[in-house]
Amino acid sequence: MRYRTPFGLVDISGPSMRRTLFDGDRVLVRYGAPLRPGAVALFRHPHRRDLLVVKRAAQRRADGWWMLSDNPLVASDSREYGPVPDALVLGRVLLRVWPRPGGVTARPPQP
Repeated sequence: MRYRTPFGLVDISGPSMRRTLFDGDRVLVRYGAPLRPGAVALFRHPHRRDLLVVKRAAQRRADGWWMLSDNPLVASDSREYGPVPDALVLGRVLLRVWPRPGGVTARPPQP
């Protein structure tokens, strides 16, 4: 699959990746990037194709990727919907861009 641009920004919503990513974080995604176990991936939900999902790629299987939440209290992942077919995997999350890692999240007041 070819993309207009190889990179995009995605806003995180919900608690499933808590420990790594939080509600309101913005991440940079490289579309079409290959996955490996341990990578954070962006994909279309296997049962709701209009829903984009961010999860950790745990294991490559013959029928797709086994995706898991980083938050152990959230089971809306491959334990619920099974493996994610390669055709639904859109890309790999490269980094969090907002709030800046280790940086200030708000601008200081101007005099």
